[in-house]
Amino acid sequence: MLEAQMKAPDFNLLDKDGNTVRLSDFQGKKVVLYFYPKDNTPGCTRQACAFAASYEQFKAQDVTVIGISKDSIASHLKFAQKYDLPFILLSDPELQAIQAYDVWQEKKLYGKVSMGVVRTTYIIDEQGIIEKVMPKVKPDTNAADILAYLAGEQ
Repeated sequence: MLEAQMKAPDFNLLDKDGNTVRLSDFQGKKVVLYFYPKDNTPGCTRQACAFAASYEQFKAQDVTVIGISKDSIASHLKFAQKYDLPFILLSDPELQAIQAYDVWQEKKLYGKVSMGVVRTTYIIDEQGIIEKVMPKVKPDTNAADILAYLAGEQ
């Protein structure tokens, strides 16, 4: 797992509209980078909708929210349209950023072991340095926990 004070790995991924997005594009801005397993699953939908509900608060603090999963561009587009998601969703089918941020890990579900994305959030400062790592976040409280952290409450 990456740790606070480390340089955040840059990436070059496509968003839901097919545009290239790099972390370095956001130099000078704080970024909330959250990794999630799959579009349109219950936990991931709740997490995305919580970010959408809090989006204006992030925007007011000049914080960019980016969600990354290995889903396709088409899947992200449908997901964003269905739930009116106003933030950036990036497609990482080759696991470029997912592996660089060390969130592709062994998971156990009902005794079955498989590889997958572990729900993790990184807060990256204006200089591209990881400010905070939030491993194994809860989908329902992730956005609120980040806002509390940004307000100095955590």
